[in-house]
Amino acid sequence: MRLADQIQDDLKEALKTKDEIKISTLRMLIAAIKNFEISKGKAGYKASDEEIVGVIQKEVKQRKESMEQYKAGNRQDLVDKESKELEILAKYLPAQMSEENVEKIVREKIQEVGAVSSADVGKVMGVLSQELKGKADLGLVSAIVKRSLES
Repeated sequence: MRLADQIQDDLKEALKTKDEIKISTLRMLIAAIKNFEISKGKAGYKASDEEIVGVIQKEVKQRKESMEQYKAGNRQDLVDKESKELEILAKYLPAQMSEENVEKIVREKIQEVGAVSSADVGKVMGVLSQELKGKADLGLVSAIVKRSLES
């Protein structure tokens, strides 16, 4: 089953159970996917599962950033709402790699590329971002690369 179909089915189920937070989150996600498809500029364009995962990751990132802002503004009610939305969105993402696995891959790529200093972060990230896209948080990957090249 396509990811888009799964999201639609889950929205129908949420409507039946009157789960308001899930309904609003899935409607927002469907709208974000539609906007992505429209941005492609082709009539009737349907986003692939990989592209939908990219849209979901973007929405997850927005939720995390919003949560930090709300925490800084001492708005726990909004932090809780964003947290619930984040949980719903995370169910549609592929399982993320553990930090240990990411560190292992980072060490291998650093040797493969021949990186020796923090000036080579871009070179390493260029290779890793393609390989780990959707499998690991690229913010975490970047932090590990920087830490590895500094030591």
